[in-house]
Amino acid sequence: MNIFKIIEEIEKTDPEVTQRLSRRDMFRQSSSFGKKVAIAAIPLAMGSMFKKAYGQSSSSVTEVLNYALTLEYLENEFYAMGVAASGLIPANRLAIFQQISKHEAAHVKFLKEVLTSMSATPVEKPAFDFTAGGSFSDVFTNYDTFLALAQAFEDTGVRAYKGRAGELISNDTVLTAALQIHSVEARHASMVRRLRAEKGWISGSSRGSLPSATQAVYDGEDNVTQGGANVTTLGYSAQTVTEAFDEPLAPDKVLAIAGLFIKK
Repeated sequence: MNIFKIIEEIEKTDPEVTQRLSRRDMFRQSSSFGKKVAIAAIPLAMGSMFKKAYGQSSSSVTEVLNYALTLEYLENEFYAMGVAASGLIPANRLAIFQQISKHEAAHVKFLKEVLTSMSATPVEKPAFDFTAGGSFSDVFTNYDTFLALAQAFEDTGVRAYKGRAGELISNDTVLTAALQIHSVEARHASMVRRLRAEKGWISGSSRGSLPSATQAVYDGEDNVTQGGANVTTLGYSAQTVTEAFDEPLAPDKVLAIAGLFIKK
């Protein structure tokens, strides 16, 4: 979920929100979660706080929440269908995807409850085609195909969070929470890549052994300039540099990727 977009729009409605919700208050309200669950499901804790802070609906906030809900519908259904598919996921890997599936279900529930509390109508779940028009025709019968698509979704998620991080630089509390989410997304991405016998990081703009339909997920990752400096001039190869940094992915690019799996 692109929590950065949600936070940005809420701050437009009320710029003083983070002055009222201090770092101590934010983490005290989320302290009832287990340590691992707290990090993975921090959008739930933040959602509860925003729900208390805002009693009236805002068309801009509603639009953003429904945008995020659409993305969460996609990921939630993908993992739910994968876990439910008989014989798809090996027994010694099933717990991994069951946990990811629980996270996505929690995110969907959170977004719907927040929208309802604002007297807004949650967008209906789209009809999904996880074959992407036939590009992944055996996604729920072939474990390798399922893993390939999971990798594409997770790598997209990591870049999507980075795409909004810079806009939170002046707000250390929200930025801290967002980076906690980002770090878990990165761990998920690395885990799925390792399950596919891939490197835990991305090299250049290579999609590795993924089908060509996923190339948009990796476009732009071959950048070697960081902070205005070409890092290869410091004596490192282009491959090493691109593996050391992940590039942000703009919201429109994220939606374009997600759109491949939504029936028109």
